[in-house]
Amino acid sequence: MKTLSKRSVLWSVAVAVLAVPAAWAAQREFRQYWSFEEQANVDLPSDHREQTEFVIGRLMYPPYQFGRFSRFGGGDWTQGGTSWAVDYPRGDRDFARLLRRITRVHVRSVEQPVNLDDVDDVYYWPFLIAGLVGSWDLTDPQAVKLREYLLRGGFLLCDSFFGTTEWEGFVTTMKRVFPDRPIIDLPANHPIFHTVYDLSNKAQIGNMQSYNGRGVPYRADGDTPHWRGILDDNGRLMVVIAFNNDLGDGWQWTDDPRYPLDDANLSIKFGANIVVYAMTH
Repeated sequence: MKTLSKRSVLWSVAVAVLAVPAAWAAQREFRQYWSFEEQANVDLPSDHREQTEFVIGRLMYPPYQFGRFSRFGGGDWTQGGTSWAVDYPRGDRDFARLLRRITRVHVRSVEQPVNLDDVDDVYYWPFLIAGLVGSWDLTDPQAVKLREYLLRGGFLLCDSFFGTTEWEGFVTTMKRVFPDRPIIDLPANHPIFHTVYDLSNKAQIGNMQSYNGRGVPYRADGDTPHWRGILDDNGRLMVVIAFNNDLGDGWQWTDDPRYPLDDANLSIKFGANIVVYAMTH
């Protein structure tokens, strides 16, 4: 594994750049919502109030009313239990634990749910994960705020979606965020594949439910993995798109013998690469 240097300084600068325009607003406290998946509801770790250099943000969003997963969970998306809460909080906390183990990043043991409607709270959290993004349906004001957040230096990982229909749902909202910025396929030599571990842009991290149900790693017609992204004006990768992949399942099922060990290991390595890239670029 490559040496990771100046991480605290770089991440502190990133936080400051994002937060300065919103310095008057209060940073939201940690809070916990109900998961989209019953098994992902876990107890709080004893050190959840610890102040750290890195926090995994979990993007909350309203689901598309007629999307594949909108019929599950139901209720008020601002209170959890809908598609944004997939792999949450168990996957996020397992990811935090694994990052602590394999890197020197000082990671908070609990995630931070981030609602774009909470005034300027998003600017305090430079790293966000969004799951099941084939089902997100940001409002126009939310899309504008997410765009501003990313252009100011924020980072977004889009995960846990498969197949043509979910891709179309993802693009519909992403085009409201960035109407004119292309979504590109990341080449094999992109730094995000080599920041900590040397990885392949052809790798696929499977979905647990699909493995158990159909014996394949993907939903629908999502058999071919694609690692895509959106760049800022300086060529910095500000959105990573793990299409036909499920990093969140890899993290939360790492220790379950029913989940393939190779996929679990890949999810950990990709997660480390993505976080370190976000903190150093």
